[in-house]
Amino acid sequence: MSFELAYQLQGHTSTTTACKFSPDGQMIATASADQTICIWNVADGSHRLTLFGHEKGISDVSWSSDSQYLVSSSDDTFLRIWTISRPRSIQILKGHTQAVFCANFNPQSNLVVSGSLDETVRVWDVKQGTCVKTLPAHSDLVSSVSFNRDGTLIVSCAYDGLVRIWDTATGQCLKTIIDEANHAVSSVRFSPNGKYVLAAYFDNCIRLWDYTTTKCVKLYQGHTNTDYCCSTDFIVNSRQRVVAGSEDGCVYQWDLQTKELVEKHQAHEGSVVGLSCHPHLEMIVTSSLDPDDVIKVWIRRSSLE
Repeated sequence: MSFELAYQLQGHTSTTTACKFSPDGQMIATASADQTICIWNVADGSHRLTLFGHEKGISDVSWSSDSQYLVSSSDDTFLRIWTISRPRSIQILKGHTQAVFCANFNPQSNLVVSGSLDETVRVWDVKQGTCVKTLPAHSDLVSSVSFNRDGTLIVSCAYDGLVRIWDTATGQCLKTIIDEANHAVSSVRFSPNGKYVLAAYFDNCIRLWDYTTTKCVKLYQGHTNTDYCCSTDFIVNSRQRVVAGSEDGCVYQWDLQTKELVEKHQAHEGSVVGLSCHPHLEMIVTSSLDPDDVIKVWIRRSSLE
């Protein structure tokens, strides 16, 4: 059975730039150009709370591993750490000199990594609210940053066409991955087993790299991605899939191993820029550049039975 629309989330008044399931699978966080973050209940799609504080649009939002905190990045050059139990901003991370485009917690949730239009990657101490490392990482907008599963490595990518692996403790660049065509890289993440990085490029291709050898081991194609940062994710269960949003409004799924395009469904009219896979269920949340600002949650019906 293919994915079906479970419900829609409506509440933002401008483009939803990011949508993420919480690690415990109970909530969805959505970030918007309307300067707010909304939290929704997965069980029924009900609106739980709205967080206010940024002075310009929000580009990204990510959960801590215990699903108790969020980090958001904004065009106002700041990041904010939020607590969900008593909804409020508890830290403002100041240091980037231009819009902050992406952010993620490490697995221990004591550090945050961020990437910015100022071409740097910064590492922050969550408790102190201070920048502990500034990495002169790229020569263009840093579009995506993430930790590996034990937090010892950071991966970053940028519009300069580079994917870089960093040692979290020292800030040293361990590897630089360059594709021959040198297209801008829109998103990057470590694979669930931590041995590879999945990178999406503005040439309608998603590449799985062995970062120790800097060799491309898998290539996923069929979607459209040349202009916008369309999110990617993994489904990790018996199916093992790579999932990506596309500029044709569809969500694409490939078999991780065979690279075969196994599923495609029309999710929105405009480019699907936000996408996240549920940690346990076969469920996907998507957001797009559609003017209606509707977020959609999709589920494979067999996963409910």
